[in-house]
Amino acid sequence: MCSLKSEIGQQRPFSGPAEEALLNIARTADCLQRAMQRGSRRWNITSTQYNVLRILRGAHPRGLPCSVIGDRMVTADPDITRLLSRLKALKFIRQERDKKDRRVVLTHISPAGLALLSEMDETISQLPGQLLNHLGESDLRTLIDLLERARAHCDDRAHPTCDGTSSKVTCDGTPEP
Repeated sequence: MCSLKSEIGQQRPFSGPAEEALLNIARTADCLQRAMQRGSRRWNITSTQYNVLRILRGAHPRGLPCSVIGDRMVTADPDITRLLSRLKALKFIRQERDKKDRRVVLTHISPAGLALLSEMDETISQLPGQLLNHLGESDLRTLIDLLERARAHCDDRAHPTCDGTSSKVTCDGTPEP
């Protein structure tokens, strides 16, 4: 196993364990993200597009407004509107104005989007295990707990509540001002 210092050619010591841990998390997230990108490449969509389609499949048939999709994404995308436009051009989603509030545009997964996910499901569902099962269940549970505790001090992003509704809260669950 190669240390982060060796991987990135770091000559100087890290400023402390917090810096080393943070950089390890960033390096690992990037490595896993690239593996997920390779997993979805044969369908010509990105892992971010896949994430949006999964969110919309979960909300099917009612659809979701753009802001809620953004809140539910695993990784933030600063230009969700453009991301949705690309999916619309590929005919994987459709959009319509809400009948009760014409200011709101609801995004729905299309039959083509549902078919694509159905085709991808088996392959993509195996990726997490291929990437992480070597850690063992106990270590994975510990990792999950540590990562969730680490996010408790991320106070800059929208976060769904535990009951699945979306609200603007800090990562530790307190409402944003």
